[in-house]
Amino acid sequence: MKAAISMLRCRNNWLVLTGAGVSAESGVPTYRNRDGVWQRKQPVTHQEFMTDHRARQRFWLRNMVGWRFMTDAQPNQAHRALVSLGQLGVVSGLVTQNVDGLHQRAGSQGVIDLHGRLDTVACMGCGIKYPRAPMQQWLESNNPEQSRLAGTIAPDGDADIDHLDYGSMQVPDCEYCGGIIKPNVVFFGDSIPKDRVAEAQLQLQNAGGLLVVGSSLAVYSGYRFCVWAQQQGKPILIVNQGKTRADEIGSLRVGGSCARVLQSWLDSYSG
Repeated sequence: MKAAISMLRCRNNWLVLTGAGVSAESGVPTYRNRDGVWQRKQPVTHQEFMTDHRARQRFWLRNMVGWRFMTDAQPNQAHRALVSLGQLGVVSGLVTQNVDGLHQRAGSQGVIDLHGRLDTVACMGCGIKYPRAPMQQWLESNNPEQSRLAGTIAPDGDADIDHLDYGSMQVPDCEYCGGIIKPNVVFFGDSIPKDRVAEAQLQLQNAGGLLVVGSSLAVYSGYRFCVWAQQQGKPILIVNQGKTRADEIGSLRVGGSCARVLQSWLDSYSG
């Protein structure tokens, strides 16, 4: 911890990349365990969602049940510490792999949502975007029996209820063009918009170092930030409960609570 705080204090413009571990203390489950091993059923991929009506039925049933939990989840100490560190100017940018919007709800500004946000949905036909919250009422009123279901909460506004029959699930269509409605997030098998990647890459170029918080970096979209930082000769500090894909190229990895490390960094400026 002391080495980590010392390294963080040496620079005043860190780009922070956050993953599921930051939201874990808000009760949002993670996809992988401390060893980086996948511990849940595979989610619906982008290709499945776009081509298979039954896949969309499965997704919206799980999402309808899981959404209730996501609306109740609250920012934790890690989110709040990052707000304060940003206000101090020691965090120059914040990129998150999470889709829960908890950084913004805590008060962080200018967050780059690498994988999108669950609180909006988009039509794959005409491109119009809708807020997700009002859609819950449509889903529940058109699926009264399924709306009473409960399941184990899974990551990203999902619920583990695959053992139930979802064949009669009614799924939403675009009210303007009848197109497929999809959460405005990057599903597995899809690509992050190029302009979003470019914006995040620019922030890293202007930063003094990269701080990874709560990510195993198993997905390349996050790991490549470490590759870029290494190429630029910048320090890479990783805060994560378990091993990560970038351990060999990172400058230092600290285990333990994300909130504890971030709060300790913040506290080091008061005294």
